[in-house]
Amino acid sequence: MGGRPLTLDDAVELTRTGDVWIFRGRSTMDRAIQLTTNSPVNHVGMAVVLDDLPPLMWHAELGRSLHDVWAGGHHRGVQLHDLREAVVVWGNRYGQRAWLRQLEPTVDRAAEDAVLRTVARLDGTPFPSTARLAGRWLAGRAPRLRVAGATTTAGPSPQAHLPSPETAVSPQTSIATEADTSPRTRASRVLGLLRGARPARAEPSPAGLESAYCAEVVAVTYEAMGLLPPGRRPNWYDPGRFWSGDDLPLTAGYRLGDEIAVEIPAGPPPRAPRG
Repeated sequence: MGGRPLTLDDAVELTRTGDVWIFRGRSTMDRAIQLTTNSPVNHVGMAVVLDDLPPLMWHAELGRSLHDVWAGGHHRGVQLHDLREAVVVWGNRYGQRAWLRQLEPTVDRAAEDAVLRTVARLDGTPFPSTARLAGRWLAGRAPRLRVAGATTTAGPSPQAHLPSPETAVSPQTSIATEADTSPRTRASRVLGLLRGARPARAEPSPAGLESAYCAEVVAVTYEAMGLLPPGRRPNWYDPGRFWSGDDLPLTAGYRLGDEIAVEIPAGPPPRAPRG
């Protein structure tokens, strides 16, 4: 995790959709997550940068101090935040160090649409408890058993209710169409989505997942974008999978660059809403 550090403003300016932001802290909770997931880092999020919208952070967390631009309120769990505000909170409120890993090459319009469909499906999913997180991580690494020609895990999968990225969303929910792809028009449509005019879901409700951990959210989104091969259970992933010390196999010639340290400016974090 070396290299010349960037200021947060420079990092936000450089980041593009699909870049990952990884965090490492020293609190008891941070250490617990690092221990239970066998990772040198304890949090990962993904940048979402669409046209002239401000860069956003797509991740799952326990806190609810930041405004979720998709849901239009404050809640715990899977959220879409202003990226700069999220990094400042993680640095100042949670005492985290931050690194940026850039995805190369830049993703195309179809991948961006897949991101938005995944946000529509998963936003608001709760964050698991630490105990459940540990069990989930262990279950994700349990050997697969072949029973009567079928492949199963040793024990029930904690992610059995997760709809696959390929089938969970109707193809009619694409954000861009052949007749409507100009940056200005598309940005207006995305803004409309962020204000509540969400695309239709194939699922009757967003309750496909009981809970979701940050690395699972990034992994499911990467699969939907065509960056990860299908077949892995989401609970196989942890924040350390997105660290350069691990060999994360991306598809279609994509790769994540080395970590770039990000200098987080001091500042008062936003207050969590009451209630």
